[in-house]
Amino acid sequence: MTVIVAGKLYVDPKDRDRFIEGLRPIMEAARNHPGCLDLSIAPDPIEPGRVNNFEHWESQEALNAFRAMAPRPSVPIKIKNDQVLKHVVSHTGPPFD
Repeated sequence: MTVIVAGKLYVDPKDRDRFIEGLRPIMEAARNHPGCLDLSIAPDPIEPGRVNNFEHWESQEALNAFRAMAPRPSVPIKIKNDQVLKHVVSHTGPPFD
């Protein structure tokens, strides 16, 4: 079963771009890691302090293996609030079936 980690988190709007740039090494490492199907941490186009997180992994094992060796954020910016959840997917299909 594939695993999706997705949601939103909030930082001070003045720190958002620096926060995302500080996560760039993590995104690059994840995208090159076996079992990572996709990973994006991006600024929300509507809410100034919101950051959207999306990760798609082949399995929980692939996610665990990455987390065990993942680089740490290079910029210490406080997360004000987060609503990120892990979803275990048992079926995948077209978006409008």
